[in-house]
Parts: sequence; C-alpha cells; structure tokens
Amino acid sequence: MLRRLFLHHARRRLHSSAAGASVPLSTPTFAIFGANTGVGKTLVSAGLAAALLDSHSPSISAVSYLKPLQTGYPADSDARFVFAKTPALLRASSSYPRATRLVASCRTLFPSPAVGAEAEPLHQSQEKVVAYGGDGAAEETKVLACRTVYAWREPVSPHLAAEREGMAAGDDDVRECVEQWLLEEGVGEGGEVWKVLETAGGVASPGASGRLQCDLYRPFRLPAILVGDGRLGGISSTLSAYETLLLRGYDVSAVILEDRDLSNDKFLLSHLRNRVHVLALPQIPEDPLDDLTDWFAESSSVFIFLKDALQSFHSRRIERLNSMQRKSKDILWWPFTQHNLVPQDSVTVIDSRCGENFSAYKVRHSSSTLNLFSSKENCSEALIELARDMGYAAARYGHVMFPENVHEPALHSAEVLLEGVGKGWASRVYYSDNGSTAIEIALKMAFRKFSLDHGILADSEEFTKRERNIQLKVLALKGSYHGDTLGAMEAQAPSAYTSFLQQPWYSGRGLFLDPPTVYMKSEMYNLSLPQSMPHDPHTSGGFSSQAEVFCKSRDKSSAADLYLSYIKQQLSEFSLSSNSEHLAALIIEPVIQGAGGMLMIDPLFQRILVSECKSRKIPVIFDEVFTGFWRLGVESASELLRCLPDIACYAKLMTGGIVPLAATLATEEVFKSFKSDSKLTALLHGHSYTAHAMGCTAALKAIQWYQDPSANLNLDTNHMKLKELWDGALVKQLSSLPNVKRVVSIGTLCAIELKAEGSDAGYASLYASSLVQQLRKEDDIYVRPLGNVIYLMCGPCTPQDSCSRQLLKVHRRLCDLNRTH
Repeated sequence: MLRRLFLHHARRRLHSSAAGASVPLSTPTFAIFGANTGVGKTLVSAGLAAALLDSHSPSISAVSYLKPLQTGYPADSDARFVFAKTPALLRASSSYPRATRLVASCRTLFPSPAVGAEAEPLHQSQEKVVAYGGDGAAEETKVLACRTVYAWREPVSPHLAAEREGMAAGDDDVRECVEQWLLEEGVGEGGEVWKVLETAGGVASPGASGRLQCDLYRPFRLPAILVGDGRLGGISSTLSAYETLLLRGYDVSAVILEDRDLSNDKFLLSHLRNRVHVLALPQIPEDPLDDLTDWFAESSSVFIFLKDALQSFHSRRIERLNSMQRKSKDILWWPFTQHNLVPQDSVTVIDSRCGENFSAYKVRHSSSTLNLFSSKENCSEALIELARDMGYAAARYGHVMFPENVHEPALHSAEVLLEGVGKGWASRVYYSDNGSTAIEIALKMAFRKFSLDHGILADSEEFTKRERNIQLKVLALKGSYHGDTLGAMEAQAPSAYTSFLQQPWYSGRGLFLDPPTVYMKSEMYNLSLPQSMPHDPHTSGGFSSQAEVFCKSRDKSSAADLYLSYIKQQLSEFSLSSNSEHLAALIIEPVIQGAGGMLMIDPLFQRILVSECKSRKIPVIFDEVFTGFWRLGVESASELLRCLPDIACYAKLMTGGIVPLAATLATEEVFKSFKSDSKLTALLHGHSYTAHAMGCTAALKAIQWYQDPSANLNLDTNHMKLKELWDGALVKQLSSLPNVKRVVSIGTLCAIELKAEGSDAGYASLYASSLVQQLRKEDDIYVRPLGNVIYLMCGPCTPQDSCSRQLLKVHRRLCDLNRTH
C-alpha cells in the first residue's frame, strides 16, 4: 500500500468533515505546468526559487516547493534537484551586501517494494544551512522547503507507474495533501512566503488515477506558469497546452520556454500578444555532466523578470478581488434584490466554480482568503466537457440565424428532448432564450389551439368584428410563478411579483384556484386544504411516506371526489360570469411551485385538474422551467403526476446551468393550429439568437449526461429516477424542530420554511436573513431565501454525501437558533 508523506506540520482536519479549505492569498502560489514532458519545468522551479530567495528580494522570506507526483524515483527527484541547485545559484549570483543564511530542507516519501531485502528507506530527509553574500552586514534568514508527496520507481506516467507497481494514489488523497500544503503556516519567519507546485509531465498528462492533471488540480485554480516547448513542433504543443488551461478556467500568468534557435518564443509572443508574458531561456546544455551553473547565471535575468511579472500578477489579482464588493454595490443592479438590505461586506465575490463547488474571496481579520467550498469534491467532468463542446460549437458556427435553417446542435438536441421529456406526447420543439419567454410562447400556442377547437377563428370576417370583445384567459393556481415578462405575469395570481410597485399594468387575466398542499412536519406528510375548499375529515389526514402522496390509487379516494367537485364548481361559476371571457389554457408548475415558496401541490389535485381541462378541450401547459430535467428526481414532473400536457416549457437545468436557453415542446395538433398559407397565422415570436449553437450543444451534453448511469452515479437505472440525495433521517429531524414550520424534500430540492408570524412571514420577510448570512459567511453554503423559506438545491449528479453535509450544517444552525430563542 502506498504510503504518503505527512507534511512536516501536524496534519489538521479542515474546519469540519465537510468544510472547504481557506487558502490565504497573502501567500502568492503558482502551479507550474508543462507543454510536454522534458521541457524544463524543474529548471524553471529552481530558477524561480533562486530569484525569489535572492537578497535583492528582501521582503520574501521563504519558498515552499511541492511535487505531488514523482516517477523515476529515487534516481530522479525534482524536489531534490531544486533543493540542491537553488543554494548554489544563490551563492553564485549574490552581489548584494547582506549576509543571508538559507535553511533548506528536502523531504520525500518513497514506497517500499512489496518483497525483497534491499528495500530503500521509506523516508528520505535532507537539511542544510548555507550562507551566501554579505560583507559584514546584518544577517537575514531565508527558508527553502522542497517536498514530494507520492513517488514511484518506474520513469513513466504516474497512472502507469501506479498500475504496474500496485500502489495507487486517489485524487482525493492527492488533493488533500495539496490543501494542507496550501494551508501550511510557519514555513518562514516574517516576510512573504511563496509557494510553487510543479506538476508531472504535460498539461494533459494523467495523474495516478488517470485523471488529467489539468483537471486534478482544477478545484484550486492556482495561477499557472506554462513551461513551453522550444523544440521543433513546440509551437503547436505550447499553444495546445495554453488553450487547454484556458478552457478549464485557469489564469496563465506567464509562458517561459527554452530558446533552441527556432524562434518559437518570437512566434508565441506575436500570437499571444497582450495576453501573457512570453519569456525565452538560453538553450540548456545537453552534456549530462554539466552542473548548469553557467546556464543558470545566464538565465538569472529571465528568472528575475519572471519573478517581477508574477509579483505584479498577484498584486493585480488581489487588487481586483478587493475592489469587487465595493464596485458591485456602486454599479450593479441585482435581480430580486433590495440593495438597501445588502451590506457591502455581505456581497459574495465568486472567483470560480468547479462542478458543484465555488471558490469565494473573503476578508477575515485583515487577511484575505479564497474559500474553496468543499474543495475535495471532484471537479465536475460535465462542466469541463460542456465548456469544451461549447467552444467547439462557437468556433464551428459562431452566430447562425435560425428561421428556415438547421444546424446539427439544434436538430440533435431537439431529438433528445423529444425522446426524453417529450416522449410519448410531443412532436415539436420551439427554442427561445429563457423560461419566461418559453411561457409567452406556450400561451400563444395554447390560445391558438383553443380558438380553433372552439370555433372562435372559424369565420375570419366575423372574428374581426368581435375580436375586441373576446378575452382569452388562463386557469392557474395561486402561488404560481411563470416568469417576469408582462404576458407571463398576467398568467399568475396577485403576489409580490405582480403588485402595482412591480407591474402597474397587471390585471391578472385568469381564474386562479387555491390548491391543496403537502408538506412534512414532525416526520409526517401532512395535507393542507385551502379555506375555499370544503373540509372533509376523511380528506385531511396525513401520509407516512412520500410514495403514498404520489400513489395512483388515490384517484378513487374521497379527496379525489372533493377536488373534482371543487374544480367543476369554480369553472362553472367562471363561465356563468361572462360570455366573452374564455379560459383558454391551464398553466401549472407540476408538483412544486418554485418562486412562490417551494410549495408542494397535492399531485392528485393537479392530475384531476388536468383531466378536467382536457375533457373541456382546454390546452394544458406544464411550466417545467424549474421542475424539469431531474429536478424532482425524475426527468419530467409529468412522471410524478402520471398525466401529460399539450405544451411544456423547459430551461435552467436543460443546459447544465452554463448558458441561457429554453424550449417549448408541443403536440403535433398544437403545431397544426398555426399551419396555413398565410404568414400572418405563423407563430410570430423569436429572437436573433434563437437555437444558438452553443446553447443547443450544452443542452445536448447536459441531458445526455443526466441520463448516463456511468456519468450520473445518482441514477437508479431500474426505476429511471434519482436515488435519495438528502439524508432521510436528517430531513425528519429538521421537520421536528420547533422553529421549522414545514419541510419539502424531493429530488435535488430541500426547502425549509421557518416558523414566523404575521409580517415576519411571506416573501418580504427578513426572518431568515441572519441564518442566511451565517450559512454563507461561516459555513460556505450559498443559500437564497424566499422570505422565511430557505432552500438547498443541488445538481442531478451531485454526490449524495455532499448533499448530506450541506444539510447537516443547516440542521446545526437551526438547532443553535432554536436554543438562542
């Protein structure tokens, strides 16, 4: 079994079992990547270390060098090379009149052979103290710490060495060591500490597990120094490596390469102009006996320039991060946000995202850090593939106007939509830019279909005479939310979103039914009937499990009779009130009303409502902008309702959250209602970027990823639904807390309504504000409140243990809140 070096400080658990690392940005840290193997990464490491530790850099007191993966050991050890060469370089180059004492150490762990008496020592440690420069002046002390974490004998790629020698090193283990190295303090005493991590091989060379190193270290997103290739063909490999790093979201701070009289550096400088420094080193001697002293002396000016460039890069980075909170408050206008309620120090500065994890910049006690939320998690391969495929689509298509055109991403993603969320009912896909627009399109579709089915458009001349007197309205549910555009807002009941302060034109063109809801409290699923609905003692009972709530056998229950009677009565009263008004569409958010407060609507009520509307030839729209694509544990919420729409809208998870795109799916009958020989009867709706290639490509990749059990480990292929992501026992405990009113946990969603009274309840409530700030600042969980409702959402591929850890933090905070009250 492969042993691992315990870094020289005592190993510490990171905050708690779930916490991410807090990487101090007061320590400039860079990762050295290579365009290929054998391009001189370790020479650059040594030269940079010498430039940093030189007496001309009095503010820098220490350099910590880490080689996470090393092969060819012990004959080859990059850490030992840096340890041996740096002091010699300092002695040779020192001209500054200050005596400097360098304390250098080299620690390496090497796995013992499985058998045999001639075992190498497991732990090789070397230390030395050297002095250089000085002319009787005061002495300064500098530190060089060189370490290797995992090492194998065979000089091949780490994944091959690990396989052949039977000694694996998991990605989490490697990352944990890097985390601890990043967190390590006390390397130097006073002054600035710099850290340099050197990778193995090229940018895309595999690590010990087989994961590409550019992906292995991506959660940390350390600024990169790319060592290019000065050999024939090196321009291509260097540019490929550079693009590979950019595609994964790295910042490349400098490109440095050996000059082999091929002018590779000049071409690269021209090609990468104004983007990154390109530095050329003298050609490296090929004589194996050459101690490289003369080469390093000749290269010293280049390494000093590199050091200065890195210092400038780091300073600019910190300056940008420090200014973002203030600038955002000055010039940004956030959606759904009252700016007076947002203190400047509560603005979260997101530096990057990797899979489900964010890296956020924080200032604590005058020291700045990057908090890597759950940084041990794997960086989602889906995100990497999405970015890569979108880059391909952008390069291949750029912008394509869509009417009467077709391109492969649009066609292929439409096929996947119809075979997935639209399977068994939809035949057409209409692309748009966002969920609200998808709803507008759906309403137009439904109104046309209703008008044809009910003879409103039968006589065009007669219709022209009376069209001003006809009003088509929607049947919808109170608490629903269908988007921010004016038409979508008309299709929802009065609320904070549609008040005069928000939408003075709002009239609420519909009949809005008050639906029954289901929630968990005290470990039981409870049914809550609206006041407008007669209360039957046989109806208002509870359920012991969520499966009972969705059980089809409820169709023959007393609740079903009550719901049908209520629905028919409401529809009858509406039709009697006016001859010119028609309910021309039913629009619902199936199962979960999102922005309305994360309410679970009784699926039996929605199923009966859909059935009744279909019997009256009222087109049915499912707003699945929020609920679609496994949000509720199944690909489409229609699977939970066990009924199908005529039209459905999708967005959000459709593209994996990487770029806006929406789709409205419809039956062939709905499509035919727009067909004629007149352009005026076509669906005149769209935008210039309809079906943009990047969005369609992202949708195709994301949808296929969710459906692939080898990529989505949460997928239960026997039932084609997600496994339970939230710890069931913990959810029950949450539901039993005195300060919790209700809990809704389904699929990728877990919502908690805090018990609040009067003005403390509802969308305008600030009741959850302190809890939200604690979770963001102290627990590294970015939650958004809906008044006194807080909710956690993950992706369909998020590991179950990650969900449980997040929920545990929320549970602890709520328990603390309960004790203080």
